[in-house]
Amino acid sequence: MNPEPATAMHIALISMPWSIFNRPSIQLGALKSFLERESDCRVDALHPYLHTAKTIGTATYSKLALSGWAGEALFSPLLFPEKRADARTLFQESMAGKINPVPDFDQLVVVMEQHLEQWLTAHDIERYDLVGFTVCFNQLLPSMYLAQKIKDLLPRMPVVFGGSSCSGPLAKSLVDHVQDVDYVIDGEGEGSLLQLCRFLQGKVQTLPQTVHTKNPKPHTDIPPAPQRLDDLPYPDFSSYFKEMQQLFPSQPFIPVLPLEFSRGCWWNKCTFCNLNLQWHDYRYKNSNRMVEETLHLAKNHESLHFTFTDNALPPREADRFFATLAECDMDFDFFAEIRALTKPAQLELYSRGGLRTVQVGIEALSSSLLKKMDKGTTTIDNIAAMKLCCQYGIALEGNLITDFPTTTKAEIAETLHHLDFVLPYPPLESATFFLGLGSPIYHRAKEFSIRTILPHPKNKKLFPEPYLREMDMLLNSYQGDSKQQHNLWAPVRQKVEEWQRFHDKRQQNRPPLNYRDGSTFLIIRQETGTGKPLLHRLRGLSRKIYLFCATPTTIEDILATFPNITELALKKFIDDLCVKRLMFQEDDRVLSLAIRHTS
Repeated sequence: MNPEPATAMHIALISMPWSIFNRPSIQLGALKSFLERESDCRVDALHPYLHTAKTIGTATYSKLALSGWAGEALFSPLLFPEKRADARTLFQESMAGKINPVPDFDQLVVVMEQHLEQWLTAHDIERYDLVGFTVCFNQLLPSMYLAQKIKDLLPRMPVVFGGSSCSGPLAKSLVDHVQDVDYVIDGEGEGSLLQLCRFLQGKVQTLPQTVHTKNPKPHTDIPPAPQRLDDLPYPDFSSYFKEMQQLFPSQPFIPVLPLEFSRGCWWNKCTFCNLNLQWHDYRYKNSNRMVEETLHLAKNHESLHFTFTDNALPPREADRFFATLAECDMDFDFFAEIRALTKPAQLELYSRGGLRTVQVGIEALSSSLLKKMDKGTTTIDNIAAMKLCCQYGIALEGNLITDFPTTTKAEIAETLHHLDFVLPYPPLESATFFLGLGSPIYHRAKEFSIRTILPHPKNKKLFPEPYLREMDMLLNSYQGDSKQQHNLWAPVRQKVEEWQRFHDKRQQNRPPLNYRDGSTFLIIRQETGTGKPLLHRLRGLSRKIYLFCATPTTIEDILATFPNITELALKKFIDDLCVKRLMFQEDDRVLSLAIRHTS
């Protein structure tokens, strides 16, 4: 066997808590396969978050991972001892009502410190030539802490950060203010990390502009070319499965495999969004390539559960993808983020192809608010998407953004009114607006009554003052109308909680608003949350019109299709059913709300 070339690098790529434990890191899997194909580098993908889940238990880990702030709070006192009291308060606030009893904060901090010390000892970090951290949601403080421990042991070890939480202005800010980070990659990692490795090997003399450095280094003005996604190798998840089998030999869970169909967002206009800072354009894989990758991963890892990492699926290629899988003799289970779809055939196709859960960008139930958010949708589009997901058995997850700057009393009233119409559908979650670094609102602050941009109150509990003053943060607060908005939105938050309680108390599987078709008549059953269900019967032409409006339909189209009804009679019919919350009307479009139920 020939010895490896002297310049070959051995690289450790690390994903820290609070990555979801039953899911391999797509960042590590993609980078490992790319670097090993394109270079002589040997890459070890390491998953300390699996060890954390084993140490504290998967149930506790999941609660911490989903809480967001609580997980990061556990690492704040390890980096900044003076923040222990504030971090403890944030931890307890974040976990209240999510786990009972709330775990002891100080005890968990000790556990984090001890188990990562053991992890470091077991992994012999000094054998590597470069250590990289993927830093996404809720991984910044854990990554900073382990980087510090590595530098304490090996001061000359190069450390690089990259990921969605290291993009845009934050990339340069991190390398300038975090002592233990030597390089930060801004944007997608493949090409930039490859060039950094070649630079450290002495094969090239300059770094791309996407690699920020602590000390001055020669840079080129030419960024790495964006990757053609169809040309990328399949992600390599073998390291994750090896660690999982070592730590959980009885395999109490079947991992959910991440898939990447596209990068960026084909809409990319939402004023509040900063999720696309790392992408400079929108690209997607060919549906045939995506099918091949899915089948490869499913058979290689014997899993049928997948989650798309996309901010929004590419519509045409997604249509082809799910159409192909609908013909496969495999029972897939996909999660994806999509925009509000209102075409029944499209959602029915996605359901047959295995789409089981979606996060739809609802965000608001006021069309004027949706316009301020630049969502490109209206309230009736959102309600239709919620209805159709129920109709085709696709679980819908979504948020209602509260405290949105410049919201008016009229928009609050409109939102409260429209919440009555969506009661039959699975409830949304209230999500308090935050000012995202690099978002359109961040850059157009004055348009949204934002006078001063401030550190987020929760970041104040995690970071010392110098960091808050000097370092860019992904999440921010502001001075403007924030207090007024918080008060204005209080009845909306209360009504969303009532909506959630209504569904929590239900005992039946059938939809709260459903109909059975009797060929010449319809029987609609409606649960309102107060008293016995209401029953409504529609006969003849009323039945036909109701079924015709299964998706948003214009008054003009209804009149053209049913010339025997006058416009005045149609208006009276629609108004009556809207009062009963059986239909919804917005401007000249009408939507029937009940879902067909046959079982």
